[in-house]
Amino acid sequence: MIDSPSPLPDARQARLVFLGTKDFALPSFEYLFDQHFQLLALITQPDRPQGRRQEIIPARIRLAAEKRGLPVHQPEDLNAPEGTALLQSLKPDLLVTVAYGQILKPATLASATFGGVNLHGSLLPKFRGAAPVARAMQSGDAETGVTVIQMSSQVDAGGILGMLSTAIKPDETAASLEARLGELGAPLLARALTDFIEGRTRPEHQDKSLATRAPKLTKEESFVNWSLSAALVDRFIRAMNPWPLARSRFIPADGRQGVNVLFHVSEVADMNLSQYPEAGVVVQADKSGIAVSCGDGQAVLLKTIQTEGRKPLPAIEWARGSRVITGDRFDSSNQTGE
Repeated sequence: MIDSPSPLPDARQARLVFLGTKDFALPSFEYLFDQHFQLLALITQPDRPQGRRQEIIPARIRLAAEKRGLPVHQPEDLNAPEGTALLQSLKPDLLVTVAYGQILKPATLASATFGGVNLHGSLLPKFRGAAPVARAMQSGDAETGVTVIQMSSQVDAGGILGMLSTAIKPDETAASLEARLGELGAPLLARALTDFIEGRTRPEHQDKSLATRAPKLTKEESFVNWSLSAALVDRFIRAMNPWPLARSRFIPADGRQGVNVLFHVSEVADMNLSQYPEAGVVVQADKSGIAVSCGDGQAVLLKTIQTEGRKPLPAIEWARGSRVITGDRFDSSNQTGE
């Protein structure tokens, strides 16, 4: 960990470089700018092809910085010599990172007088890693939050400068929860870095014995296990939104060709399915959604469904187009239809 230098009398005198890419970073960037912190530049990841059409779509935070007249830099590797040279030319007092997308090496952090401060989307030391919001939801935690840390050589292991918790709502997806955490984290970040720069607080060590991991999500783990309880299936579907989205294969009972489908929104259905012992069977399809049996004799109500390669639809519209009837089923063990 980088030792703290002599404090400054006013944090707004500190020269800050903001590092962020994902939408989670946007509220913090805008808050610091609007609160008149001295932002020298935004460093964000290079624009990448996105979606089926592989379009180059600039990150929202890049557009926000350009709108405010702030210089934007997009190095391929900030730890490379050209990245180091960029930071040396900016002469920052502090690097502020939020969902930037690259691990910074100690030499990179040392380019700033106060090192780096990071806003992370969990209650550290729980869920260190790339997908803290989804992993907290998938694990069934009742609450999560945001933590500001002084950056160190180990991922998400630096000393804690501030923390704020919030309950996970039963109807939230990982996407909506992450957006809410981004808004909650912005003022926390401003307070924490102010107290740190002005010398009113020192980082508190994390208890590494309590650390858990939050690895990046993969498509390979996104298949729904219908034999689980309805509560677990619902939680899984919400945790996989916005990416990679929970998925299964729809298999019509009349012998028609099955299709791979993605699930966006769900909830636990208010019904008892003791007469439907097999998991993954459609037991009801009406304007409220498509109810699918789970392993505990209850059901999940699918609200928004997407045939792979097409646009998402309200479940009732998807059911009409796919001619869904009671007895059709969803099966995650056979994604190819072979």
